[in-house]
Amino acid sequence: MSTPASAPSEMAFFSLLVRMGSFSTTARELGITTPAVSKRLFQMETRLGAQLLNRTTRRISLTPEGEVYLEHARRILADIGDMEQLVSSSVAAPKGLLRVNATLGFGRSHIAQLISDFAKLYPEVQVQLQLTVNPPPLTEDAFDVCIRFGELPDARLIARRIAANKRLICAAPAYLDRQGIPLVPNDLAQHNCIGIRQGDEAYGIWRLTSGQRSETVKVRGSLSTNDGEIAVNWALAGHGLVMRAEWDITKYLDSGRLRQVLGGWQTPPADIHAVYPQRLQTAARVRAFVDFLVAAFSTSTPQEQELAKSISR
Repeated sequence: MSTPASAPSEMAFFSLLVRMGSFSTTARELGITTPAVSKRLFQMETRLGAQLLNRTTRRISLTPEGEVYLEHARRILADIGDMEQLVSSSVAAPKGLLRVNATLGFGRSHIAQLISDFAKLYPEVQVQLQLTVNPPPLTEDAFDVCIRFGELPDARLIARRIAANKRLICAAPAYLDRQGIPLVPNDLAQHNCIGIRQGDEAYGIWRLTSGQRSETVKVRGSLSTNDGEIAVNWALAGHGLVMRAEWDITKYLDSGRLRQVLGGWQTPPADIHAVYPQRLQTAARVRAFVDFLVAAFSTSTPQEQELAKSISR
C-alpha cells in the first residue's frame, strides 16, 4: 500500500498525464519510458480500485471516476502550493491552477484580454477561463474567482469591487423616432422592452429610483433571451428598449447607435466584483489575479477601454 506522502505525487502525475494527452508525451516530459508511465497509472488504478482513463491506440480520455479524481487532484495540488508559499520565508512568484468564471459577454469583451495580459506577467499560473450565460452558485467549489455583477449577499465569500458600473436603459434612434421617448418609468409599460433572463433576477421587472421616489414597472416585449449580447444586438436593430450594463454598451452610446432614456432615474446596483472563497484569500495566485483586475479597471473607464481595444486592433 502506498503511503499518504505519495498521494500528492500521484495526483501531480495524473494531472500531467491528462494535460499531455498521451503516454508517450508524458514519458518525454518526465524523462522515463512509455511503459513506465503505463505501469504507474496501472498501479494507481489498482490501489484505488477504479479505472481512471479509457485507452485507445491514439488517445486517452477520462472515465467518470477519472473526472472526479482530476477535479479534486487539481484543487488539492493548488492548495498545497498555496500552503507552501504561505509558510515559505521567501516570496515566491504565484503559480498553480487558477479557475476563473465570468459571464459570456463581459468575459469575452473584457476578462479574456486581461487574462492574456496576466498570463504574460505570471507564466507559472495556469488559468482556466469558463464563460457561462448564468453565473454558477457562489457556494460551489467549481471556481477560484468569479466575476459577478450587482449585490453579493453571501457573507462566506470575499468580494472586491473591480469596477463601478451601472445599468442604463437605451434604444436605437430609429425605434425612439418611431415609438417615442419614455419620459417617466410608467411609460415603459407601453414600449417593447427586450427581456434578458439571467441569474436570479426577477424577469420582466425593472426597478428605478430617483431621490426618494421608487418605481417598479412590469415590462413586456416580443423578444427575450438569456444572452445579453444578443439583446443588445436586437436593440441596435431597432426592436425595442434594453437595460444593459454601461461596460457593455458604452461604445454604442458614444457612436450614437444607441440613445439612453430616463437618464434621471437609477437602476439597481451593478458594480463588478471579483468573488472568491475565504479559504483562498491567502492564495498567491488569487491575490495576484484580483489585484491585477483591480489595477486594470481602476485606471480606465468603459470609454478608455474601448479606445484601447480599437487602437490594438
